[in-house]
Amino acid sequence: MAGVALVLGEALVDIVRRTDGTVTELPGGSPANVAVALARLERRTVLTTDLADDRLGCLLAAHLAASGVELALQLRTVGSSSTAVASIGDDGSASYEFDIAFDIRSDSGSPTTGPALVVHTGSIGAVLAPGADVVLQVIRARRTTSTVTYDLNIRRQVMGSLWSLRAKVEALVALSDVVKAADEDLAELYPELDTDTAAKRLLDLGPAAVLVTRGGGVVTAVLANGQQVAYGVRKVAVADTIGAGDSFTAAVIDRLWILGVLGADNRSALRGLGRGCWHEVLGYAAGAAAIAVSRPGADPAWRHELDSGLDVTAEAPSRRRERSA
Repeated sequence: MAGVALVLGEALVDIVRRTDGTVTELPGGSPANVAVALARLERRTVLTTDLADDRLGCLLAAHLAASGVELALQLRTVGSSSTAVASIGDDGSASYEFDIAFDIRSDSGSPTTGPALVVHTGSIGAVLAPGADVVLQVIRARRTTSTVTYDLNIRRQVMGSLWSLRAKVEALVALSDVVKAADEDLAELYPELDTDTAAKRLLDLGPAAVLVTRGGGVVTAVLANGQQVAYGVRKVAVADTIGAGDSFTAAVIDRLWILGVLGADNRSALRGLGRGCWHEVLGYAAGAAAIAVSRPGADPAWRHELDSGLDVTAEAPSRRRERSA
């Protein structure tokens, strides 16, 4: 199935500090990572973001171009690139400190050739003003032709008060067809609820599926048809966990693309996918995440890696946090 993936959200540089004292600068940002992962899976991908006209902005632009991501953006002539200082623990898990701004034009979601088959957003750019208002506007407009996917990737330190954040997240979930959340995201958003109840609360807002990752254990799909599908993960050696969740999300989109259920015209087919198909989706995505965590930084799998005999159904990372900046 031909088509375009439109991704909306931030691109930033992860300044990675490891326990051995080394510091490296790596391109990142959850939506940008998803765009890179989709492009490496040979899906035409357009990223709507903003980049500063500075050294790190050039680093980001070169990284995106190297993976085949097309940019729909305005280059800021003032300001500096957004960054996330990622401190890597002994187990490969990452904690973050952010210096980020996100602002895009209201017309920057429309430079694709024809309707996008899928529109994805998530993380900071989906809720951080003023850019988040444009993200919501674009998704509302695009939903008539596109499948909408959304990864919560909650970062409370830069996303504002709980009540304001919850309202923004729920507005996006209500427009989405597939929602991905880590158990940590759900605990941040709904501290009064357990993971399963929180996932069901999101599902009740209207998506076809809410996908929940749980560190090194089981990934689940909670479905609008009342079913729940679980996929057990297998431990792998972890370099670090930066971008693993984004690789998972991109692979979910890619597998749904392969199954032919993307695009607004296929919304009923997506909602009707059975347990076997969702188990296949989860296993494929988990395998992509396993490749990502096996190497440093947000470095998702290329199509040839997934097609080269790697066991993509045997699974992903054992770790405390699979999320990305």
